[in-house]
Amino acid sequence: MSADPDGDPEGGSTEAELPEVYAALLGDYERHLSAERGLSDHTVRAYVGDIRSLLDHAGRMGRTEPEAIDLRTLRSWLAKQQTTGHSRTTLARRATAARVFCGWLVRTGRAPVDAGAALGSPKAHRTLPPVLRPDEVESLIAAAITAAEDGTPVGMRDIALLEMLYATGARVGELVGLDLGDVDYERRVIRVLGKGRKERMVPFGGPAVRALDRWVVRGRPQLVTESSGPALFLGARGGRLDQRAVRTLVHRRLADVPGAPDLGPHGLRHSTATHLLEGGADLRSVQELLGHASLATTQIYTHVSSDRLRKAYRQAHPRA
Repeated sequence: MSADPDGDPEGGSTEAELPEVYAALLGDYERHLSAERGLSDHTVRAYVGDIRSLLDHAGRMGRTEPEAIDLRTLRSWLAKQQTTGHSRTTLARRATAARVFCGWLVRTGRAPVDAGAALGSPKAHRTLPPVLRPDEVESLIAAAITAAEDGTPVGMRDIALLEMLYATGARVGELVGLDLGDVDYERRVIRVLGKGRKERMVPFGGPAVRALDRWVVRGRPQLVTESSGPALFLGARGGRLDQRAVRTLVHRRLADVPGAPDLGPHGLRHSTATHLLEGGADLRSVQELLGHASLATTQIYTHVSSDRLRKAYRQAHPRA
């Protein structure tokens, strides 16, 4: 059972405790999310956990068939989530999950009416993501270079990883999923397979090119095994690098940067987007580079940039 952002279980019972009809329904829905929509394992787990909770609640209300799930059932379920202390962000996510699920029920002929169409969402708080300053990014890379002075292949890999994370703004899952053939050194772009299996081309700059070339030519061959396959980034035992190892790396190297916030790889993605906008990049280009389906997702970084500019103005302008 997965955990929600509040640190609580997804609520409700496990799939084995659901009525047989709902257990089968949940299995079909999970396969739809994974095979047909191509969502990531993490997203599928979150959606399935939410819908498991909804189905459990519906069963307790006596709605034992999918066509019996109505708007009152959905609202009752969300109200129960609220009384148990879940955040508005979590409630908004679960309302979205319910709407998507109800739409699927109608499209597949399992329900005559889309009960989720009229379901509102609590407005989630939009918190500004913490980001690094450009000089803190420089210090982060410098810390990785210092740690790699022994010339080990893992050290070369770590430098290349950090350079590529910041240069491309890629998600950590996208980066560790890269194969050798996904890198075009001549055009300085990588082919990334993002959410929903959507492919995009992402450019990267000179420092990342040099670090990546050093890793591929000198470091990677020292770790290659029969199980390595075409994976670009390898773990110490030669397999494809795990996302957790990248998160550990970022946290460890940021600990060497005085005053820097403790961010994970996604913090570098936030930093990339913010620095691009501060440097004059247009919003649409940043949206395409990050692989955001909605421009609204990218727009949060304009608030980060504005917030930083206001702080700088207040500190520096004599009549602020």
